[in-house]
Amino acid sequence: MGNCTSFTPSKWGLSELQSNGMVSVDEDETHEGIRTIRIQKACEFTTSSVLCVCIITWNMNGKMSVEDITKLVSSNRKFDLLVIGLQEVPKCDVAQVLQETMVETHILLCQKTMQSLQMFLFGAKSSEKYIRELKVDKHAVGGCGGIIGRKKGAIAMYINFSEIRMLFVSCHLAAHEHKVEKRNSECQHISHSLFSKNDIQYTKPADVTVWLGDLNYRLQGISSIPARKLIEENCQSVSAC
Repeated sequence: MGNCTSFTPSKWGLSELQSNGMVSVDEDETHEGIRTIRIQKACEFTTSSVLCVCIITWNMNGKMSVEDITKLVSSNRKFDLLVIGLQEVPKCDVAQVLQETMVETHILLCQKTMQSLQMFLFGAKSSEKYIRELKVDKHAVGGCGGIIGRKKGAIAMYINFSEIRMLFVSCHLAAHEHKVEKRNSECQHISHSLFSKNDIQYTKPADVTVWLGDLNYRLQGISSIPARKLIEENCQSVSAC
């Protein structure tokens, strides 16, 4: 399952999330590959918009389809930065596939692997000159890598891009409905541990922090569609403040 969204931070560091309900990439209910959130409004640049970021998270379940990856990242490339967080990644060169898919428009700025967790940061070809600071860290909280491919934990990337400081945390938390407290505990451990060592601390707090990944939290008493509508309405009210 792949989820995709975009946001455009304004000059004041506020983020505008622009996404719609979950649909199939092929508009085909029988498609067995990824499902994605269609971006309703690809970055609409105004005088107050300085950066467009696309964020993708995907639990690959130990399988990879080159076709799915290509469709996921190549449909609309009107973004400055692309953040990709992957969980349960199979033993294959996902980075190479992504780079070959993005080669015409974007370059790989950073990548990090923690067994079955992988994270990538791509930027437009001219983006390197705007990077003031780039830090990467990871923190494991359990699970197994290797053949099973169920490593739990987080990979994080901090970037100061054109004086906008952003922190992206890609996670895979404990599964099963009854393990809410365990997931909460893992979030706390991750928050306190990332970038805590002196040699990888970043200079200033982030203006925008985004958690992505397979967080494994469940919805009770409400289906996906109204839940996503509530999220969208809340994001719109925040961006309007």
